[in-house]
Amino acid sequence: MASIAIDRHYLTPMFEPSSLAIVGASEREGAIGAILVRNLIDAGYKGKLYAVNPRHQSVSGLPTYETVEAVPQRLDLAVIATPAETVPGIVESCGRAGTRSAVVLSAGFSETGPQGAKLERALRDNARHYGVRVVGPNCLGIMRPEIGLNATFARGHALPGSLGFVSQSGALCTAMLDWARPNGIGFSSVVSLGASSDVDFGEILDYLAYDPRTEHILMYIEGIHDARRFMSALRAAARVKPVIALKVGRHAAGSRAARSHTGALVGADDVFDAAVRRAGVVRVDTIGQLVAAALALSAHVSPRGNRLAIVTNGGGPGVMAADRAADLGIPLAELSPETLAALKQVLPPTWSHGNPVDLIGDADPARYRTAVAACLADSEVDGVLAILTPQAMTNPLQAAEKVIDAVRESTKPLLACWMGEEQVASARRVLHEAHVATFRTPESAVEMFAHVSSYYRNQRMLMQTPGPRATAAAPDLPGARMIVETALAERRRVLSEMESKALLAAFGIPIARTVLTRSANEAMLAAEQLGFPVAMKIDSPDIPHKTDVGGVRLNLPDTQAARAAYTEIAEGAKRRRPEARIAGVIVEPMVLRPNGRELMVGVLRDKVFGPAITFGSGGTAVEVNADRAVALPPLNEFLVADLIGSTRAAKLLGPFRRMPPVNREALESLLLRVSEMVCELPAIQEMDINPLIADESGVVAVDARIVVEDPGPMADRYEHMAIHPYPAQLEFAWELPDGGRVTIRPIRPEDADIEQEFVRELSPQSRYLRFMDTLRELTPAMLARFTQIDYSREMAFIAVLRESGRKDAPSPLSEREIGVCRYVTNPDGESCEFALVVADGWQRRGLGRRLMTALIEVARNRGLKSMIGHVLAQNAAMLALVGQLGFESDPSGDDPGTRRVTLALRRR
Repeated sequence: MASIAIDRHYLTPMFEPSSLAIVGASEREGAIGAILVRNLIDAGYKGKLYAVNPRHQSVSGLPTYETVEAVPQRLDLAVIATPAETVPGIVESCGRAGTRSAVVLSAGFSETGPQGAKLERALRDNARHYGVRVVGPNCLGIMRPEIGLNATFARGHALPGSLGFVSQSGALCTAMLDWARPNGIGFSSVVSLGASSDVDFGEILDYLAYDPRTEHILMYIEGIHDARRFMSALRAAARVKPVIALKVGRHAAGSRAARSHTGALVGADDVFDAAVRRAGVVRVDTIGQLVAAALALSAHVSPRGNRLAIVTNGGGPGVMAADRAADLGIPLAELSPETLAALKQVLPPTWSHGNPVDLIGDADPARYRTAVAACLADSEVDGVLAILTPQAMTNPLQAAEKVIDAVRESTKPLLACWMGEEQVASARRVLHEAHVATFRTPESAVEMFAHVSSYYRNQRMLMQTPGPRATAAAPDLPGARMIVETALAERRRVLSEMESKALLAAFGIPIARTVLTRSANEAMLAAEQLGFPVAMKIDSPDIPHKTDVGGVRLNLPDTQAARAAYTEIAEGAKRRRPEARIAGVIVEPMVLRPNGRELMVGVLRDKVFGPAITFGSGGTAVEVNADRAVALPPLNEFLVADLIGSTRAAKLLGPFRRMPPVNREALESLLLRVSEMVCELPAIQEMDINPLIADESGVVAVDARIVVEDPGPMADRYEHMAIHPYPAQLEFAWELPDGGRVTIRPIRPEDADIEQEFVRELSPQSRYLRFMDTLRELTPAMLARFTQIDYSREMAFIAVLRESGRKDAPSPLSEREIGVCRYVTNPDGESCEFALVVADGWQRRGLGRRLMTALIEVARNRGLKSMIGHVLAQNAAMLALVGQLGFESDPSGDDPGTRRVTLALRRR
């Protein structure tokens, strides 16, 4: 068995350095270098600390050197705070000295203009040449409170804790830190990304996802550089930890400001929303909500559902909370008969007898404890909000203490809202010390419950990993590609309506029959052949909205009307848009569907996340209605149903005003076909099917417009997508020499159970040879890392036996894993590390070799140049196998017990 290191992320030296140097260290009051020195010393940094400054012999008693290369030991981290023009040379010096991590606090790069952008390119080029990973430039720095690492120029320190905070704004970091310390909120890591010239959100999220000190992740985002990496890391992190994101730039002015600040791209806000929902992440809208999220997460508010019970001593605040819950789609829990009976015994006759539970204004502490405990114990309740208003008969402090007693006996979350200020201050302090999330208003408490509980709802979105093909019938891909290539060869970007509908038809999408005519006589004859009534429309690549130029006529009853309509449409379009190119006038049968609903299906190309699919109400008022939901492809049945359900139009698809419900199966099938188009045709930039008529008999695309663009050379057929589809085309069956049949396929997130069982059933010897560790089973983080993969930068093949079920398994499984191999691309983007393990009973039967040849072929096709593995010297069978496959074997660094094996992936 070959191994990939599982216990050490490649960014570990940056976040847990055993030695670091401050480049630009200073004793001058107010200098960033001086603040850095003081912060590291005061925080109690536990590693070896050096100063680098050619102008000083000593800085604050630290060993001081002229250059990084002069430091007598190899450094894990260099923190650079020198003028921008010096930074590229310092990064080069770090590389020559073997320092592999740097944090650049200096400003004066791409945010300042062309000269700064040139310096940033030089910094990035030097870093890549020497393999130095860089956070920044123009950032606040990084913190790792547990080890006393405060490599920032912020005033003050962070408390150790479980929150990982990543921000593109240094100012927001300082504000969050200033708020957190007096509130007792601690952090595992604080990362200010700045310009993200090298290390970006994706890699930081990768690190935090597998960091045992980080339990929850908060993000402040202004823009994304690498959407594919971001989405992959976000999905992997959200599989094991709650992730809360605040994204600014929701409107045009904010987007411009964010881009000028970070240099990152800012895409359409609803596309970003679709992306984070698909990743299982919770999005908040304000800094106040982000702070509240930090408070709730640090108090371990983790509801497994969204049914809320409200306990209050004031009817008004209870109604306020209930109203806000209704606004946010949070259902009030239906209290069980047992809970209602228990409450009836202890509450006065005038209580509300339902949820919200109104304890009445004279509620004493015991009444609070009883009501809160009863609601927490109810199986129909996922969380409780306790509200107190300081009335004459109220003791806020004692009520808080009784509520704390109640919550100690439950694993469900409790949120407290002690309203007021002076009379409830001591109670709030006690609640906070007991790690109960405390709010000043009912609305903010309900908002936070909604945000945190939505994390668990979004997990269903996260688990979806569709392939590019979601329907059984294969599309006519050669025909579709020929239509696109013909238009591009003619240097046309906008397909004609005939071409657009032909493209839809190639994917099995029902279309209205269409004939293009170039004269009034042709129009008359075409109408006669198609049958009356007919519709007629202008066909022009320069007129996207035909009704704007009077270019549509409907319900034309006869040949005379068709002939006259042609002249009116053609002459009207020339008069209103004289510069427009007019191909002719389209004639098609009038789609007469009395129960039809006008819908719209579209595709847009977001500059950050690539293609996105839109759905909503259609017709001529589509812009006014603004009823649009967005989803990132690839889609499957679950994601399509969620897309439809996210629109107001969804309410019109059922029985409505004596109309029968539309054929949902036909509508969902069409959206799946559109998803296939987006996956397989990277040239599609825009598409509008509007109107799409849906009724009880099916759907039909009445009008369609498609814009294409040459995608250029692509290393991967799905490179244009933020989420790589499940590569179903790589699945194959393999027959063993003894006649057995094994399926070899890429791993999926839903394989977590069979992956866990596979590892459990390995012998101790096999587990040790694979993991170089004596672990018994995979941790949740490892399981997510191994099954929730980004198919564009890593690959894992599993060999499975298809079975009907096994009595000895913990649950009936249709498949049993008997082998797995994987590679993960290294940060250099050119090499990858592989691992292989085969079940004990299946070794020495050729399975390992077959898995490896499949893995090598994928790596070679992806353009990787070498494959590397680490094999224990005692593992003679593995060393023999890789030798037969062409790997070269060398000693592995300082470990004489391990061999490093390398294969050059030459193109065949």
